[in-house]
Amino acid sequence: MTALKSKRAAALGYGPGKIAPELLAKGRGREAERIIALAREAGIDIVEDAALSALLDSQVKVGDYIPMHCWELVARILAFVLTEEKK
Repeated sequence: MTALKSKRAAALGYGPGKIAPELLAKGRGREAERIIALAREAGIDIVEDAALSALLDSQVKVGDYIPMHCWELVARILAFVLTEEKK
């Protein structure tokens, strides 16, 4: 398997009125590259976490809330992003 085919990306969102973060997009290979490129173009922070990406890819559908067993990992990522935005 080439590196491109094994690349995964997921876009998460969390906002007012939501009970949990949700999966906005996910993809592998070229789709993953496109998600990453769009995030960079929009100035969105990118956090690499291969384990979480694989878990979301296999267990969550786009538009679904992130499962409770992933909340701690996602909370760490959101805390990192918020900290970076304040700098």
